[in-house]
Amino acid sequence: MSRLAKKPIITGKAEVSFAGDTLSVKGPKGAVTRRVHPDITITVAPEGVSIVPKNDARATRALTGTYASHVRNMVQGVQVPYKKVLILEGIGYKVEAKGKEIQFSVGFSHPVKLAIPADVTVTIEKNVITLESPSKESVGQFAANVRAVKPPEPYLGKGIRYEGEVIRRKQGKKAV
Repeated sequence: MSRLAKKPIITGKAEVSFAGDTLSVKGPKGAVTRRVHPDITITVAPEGVSIVPKNDARATRALTGTYASHVRNMVQGVQVPYKKVLILEGIGYKVEAKGKEIQFSVGFSHPVKLAIPADVTVTIEKNVITLESPSKESVGQFAANVRAVKPPEPYLGKGIRYEGEVIRRKQGKKAV
């Protein structure tokens, strides 16, 4: 079993509840729910949340550490939302939010539209897209979906990249 799963997870300002096979965490910045594997038991006590395997199988012990990490991420996310920043680079490339979807103009013959998940908030300033959510999983997956619209290319560096991501540039053709 994971050493981190043996220690109780301190919840702070978050309210944790476990009923049936659903774990719910509510906090000042939002709420997150997750289904729990049937081989895992979660107990909520005043000193913290503890995760215990129902049997001693290898897969169950591995799931114990995984769910401990999930619970930590949920508790942290409802207190301070997770944030991803993407940068759109390229001449004529633009992005705008229209209702519950984002519309990209990134050099294709048509605009590309992506639906925004319910728990993710999107702010767009010029060519900087900021995604925030209490769920680490949903903000990371949506950021990956946005980046997949037009990944950065190595010759000119045009496309959608994460803030701080370094694009390895290639030299291109040489004039003789």
